[in-house]
Amino acid sequence: MITHLRIDNRLIHGQVAVTWMNNIGADKIIVCNDKVAADPIQKIALPMAARGNTVLVYTIDETIRYAKEHPDETMFVICKFPSDALAVIKSGVEVKRVNVGNAAPIVGTKYVMVTKSIAVTEDDAKIYREIADLRGGELTSQLTTQNGVENFLDMLTKNGL
Repeated sequence: MITHLRIDNRLIHGQVAVTWMNNIGADKIIVCNDKVAADPIQKIALPMAARGNTVLVYTIDETIRYAKEHPDETMFVICKFPSDALAVIKSGVEVKRVNVGNAAPIVGTKYVMVTKSIAVTEDDAKIYREIADLRGGELTSQLTTQNGVENFLDMLTKNGL
């Protein structure tokens, strides 16, 4: 089962490799993004950043297939973009928690900073709302395990998205 699905375009960094893994108690990290999975350099570098944790770097389809074939494993899935997360959730794979962690602005897009570390375009906001709809109206944001959990839909609304 996917115990925790985090949307974080930084993918794996110290905070994820140590703090989140200890907090979640997952067996492994799965990085889920089609372009990242096709990049041989990232497939080598990301596991090295995970400080000894098992890391799989998969496409969206590979992530879904793996989760369905290993329902008894405890997985921490990190999606680069909200669209990656939406595809996983739409697949029907069991996802216990979804958290919006970080989304750096993408040059050339029209975005709004809803927090100091989360940039959201109108298209992103629609995807986030669809994720929430599929999860009974719930979508949270928590930058680190030490930060409080916030209602991400409220953040979008406050920022006109």
